[in-house]
Amino acid sequence: MEISIYFEPVNSEKIQFNSGNSRNCIGHQIVHIDESSTDEQLNEFDAVLVGINEDRNSINNQGCANAPDEIRKYLYQLSSGKNKLKIGDLGNIRSGEQLSDTYFAIKSTVLRLLNTNAKLVILGGSQDLTFPVYLGYEEAGKIINLVSVDARFDNDKADDSTNARSYLSKIIYRKPNFLFNFANIGYQTYFVDQNDIKLLDDLYFDAFRLGVVRQDIEETEPVIRNADFLSFDISSVRHSDAPGNYNSSPNGFYGEEVCQLIRYAGLSSKLTSIGFFETNPLFDPLGQTSHLVAQMVWYFLDGLSGRINDYPDKNADDFIKYIVTTKGIDNDLIFYKSKITDRWWMQLPISREKEKHLYRHIMVPCSYNDYLKACNSEIPDRWWKAYQKLM
Repeated sequence: MEISIYFEPVNSEKIQFNSGNSRNCIGHQIVHIDESSTDEQLNEFDAVLVGINEDRNSINNQGCANAPDEIRKYLYQLSSGKNKLKIGDLGNIRSGEQLSDTYFAIKSTVLRLLNTNAKLVILGGSQDLTFPVYLGYEEAGKIINLVSVDARFDNDKADDSTNARSYLSKIIYRKPNFLFNFANIGYQTYFVDQNDIKLLDDLYFDAFRLGVVRQDIEETEPVIRNADFLSFDISSVRHSDAPGNYNSSPNGFYGEEVCQLIRYAGLSSKLTSIGFFETNPLFDPLGQTSHLVAQMVWYFLDGLSGRINDYPDKNADDFIKYIVTTKGIDNDLIFYKSKITDRWWMQLPISREKEKHLYRHIMVPCSYNDYLKACNSEIPDRWWKAYQKLM
């Protein structure tokens, strides 16, 4: 599929990057991809950057369409570190005459890159762009897990349009549905309708309050490891750390905490795309927010460079298998621990008929704490919710 017609190439002058910059910076590591690139050439990249100049359906945050090149200004200057990745930059998807045109370009771009080994890094733009990214997975026939780092659920059903506060409802209620699991990380209760919390619980989806996450941020690693696509709203970061967003608030994550979350995404062998949304240069005169997002992208790439494919179904010899008998369920709980990374998984019981369609969801990433709960005759919440969706 030809996607070059949707893109404007990177303007080096606009992002203030030239050949005189340090040879050890990421800007010299990045290859600008042009219309002559074939699928075979795209397949050689470890990661591909895509900017999206679109904010028509943002909520109170018009101006975030200008974020991609502002983020690049800082990203290109950062040290490449120890990573030896091959990174490409397709440039920016042009804003279409109609919003639906932009959505189609995004869906087409996602669909093409899903057929390569490259991981897609999206620089938005407003967060409603999560919806056409999902449509790309749908077009590819992939049943996926979506994780959102956000202070809100973006599940507004009052308006029939797709915007930055309603895109999730469009995904959840879409038929046929290709969403296996949704997880929100960092919601703030005073921004959330209690009925929406109940809805997520009824659907066996996951939601983690900001305070709970900050008490033990490592417990988010299995959640992120289970994601195919992570959508990040910069308003989840407190205003003092990321003022470049109209909807930012006094509370939220600290900058170093979100960098840790994003590094987990880079390390995950399942995740194929990540999006950074709602950064608004109009509210960011000193560039602090764009600089933070650039560092988050750096942490994603750092994690990606250390990515190890240690999924249990590949090299059984590299795993220790634990079988736990727990009261209240007929099946034993089966855990796997990687000898290489010390990461944990739980195996779900499933019929062979369903296994053909849902094989990617049989092994649920978990933590050592889940194993301890099972040993104490407690059914881990992660296991129970995933099992209910497979029944």
